[in-house]
Amino acid sequence: MTQLVILFGSLFFPAEFYEFILLPLFYMISIAAGILMISKNKKLMWFFATLFAISVFFFGFEMISRRQSTENILIRFSIYFIFYITVTWNMIKQVWQAKRVTKNVIMGLMSGYISLGFLAFFLFMSIELTHPAGAFSGIMMETNDIALKSEGVLYYAFITLLTIGYGEIIPTIPVAQKAAVLVGLIGQFYLVIITAVVVEKYIKHSYENS
Repeated sequence: MTQLVILFGSLFFPAEFYEFILLPLFYMISIAAGILMISKNKKLMWFFATLFAISVFFFGFEMISRRQSTENILIRFSIYFIFYITVTWNMIKQVWQAKRVTKNVIMGLMSGYISLGFLAFFLFMSIELTHPAGAFSGIMMETNDIALKSEGVLYYAFITLLTIGYGEIIPTIPVAQKAAVLVGLIGQFYLVIITAVVVEKYIKHSYENS
């Protein structure tokens, strides 16, 4: 639910209120939910809980705010990237190992796919921030406002994951192009393999119960 609000909240709330009040709040909720998800692995849970506690101590509200320096945003995105890789992997593993297809499995399947989009966002944004000349071009990228630019990159991340590719934003350097191909491949592998496994389990159990 928090993932959907992060993605689509700007459709229902005033831009300033959503951008600087609600969005940081829902990022915190999303992080807390992720830590709770990996709570079975105590070492991993405490590692990330400590990591975020240290980050909040050093960065304060800037840890979740978009109003900060490029260097701090890059550090924040690196932490998010590592965290979301771990959470997404655990989410996919739980879906894969599920014996029966329940509502929670379906929700996990959907959340896993959305999490891949956020991973793509953190990857693309990190590439953009480490290349001052710009790693992506397009109308949505022609701004020095990091908040606006991140909106464009978030949009591009999900468009690429979904393999829609409207073309408003294009990668202009080799590393960005390869990252775009990687994200597209991962999105297809997820649909073809993970989703197919869940559908196969559902059909199998439906047949056994009939």
